Amino acid sequence: MPPRRRGASGFRGVRVRPSGRFTAEIRAGGFRLTLGTYNTPEEAAHAYDAAAWRFRRPGHDMNFPDVESLEEAEFLAPPPCLVDDEDRRRHHQVQRRIAIAERDEQLMRQWRAQSPDAFFANLRAQRRSNRRHRRAVAAFELENPNTTWTETTLGGMTFGRRQPPTTSRD
Repeated sequence: MPPRRRGASGFRGVRVRPSGRFTAEIRAGGFRLTLGTYNTPEEAAHAYDAAAWRFRRPGHDMNFPDVESLEEAEFLAPPPCLVDDEDRRRHHQVQRRIAIAERDEQLMRQWRAQSPDAFFANLRAQRRSNRRHRRAVAAFELENPNTTWTETTLGGMTFGRRQPPTTSRD
């Protein structure tokens, strides 16, 4: 029996991507689950059928109604990695952070190239500030051996705060 042809791709749950590849999707419980991207519409249709079997869809929802079991459907298309909206959101968030970091690095390279003197002057000032801070911490610890030094960061600068020793009352 020939497969049922539907939509622009010719199959239920299969869409053509701008790249010419085919993606399989299925809706379940109000969610759209992406099943994967395939080279041919038949591969994507088999992936849709395997997912439809897993969701116990009726035979008229299948692209290939002559497939009679989940095992046969999975043989034709292995179980896909399901991607839901939460996965898409996380991936988009990670990609956005990567783009911001790459743009920051690009701007730093441009700034260093345009004004190397200012870059190295800023670097020397940061190192000087860190050295002063370490010396202050060391001097404080020598003068007050019974206290601890807690670091607090404000606006990129690190400051120390004296903490009294903790005593246990029994």
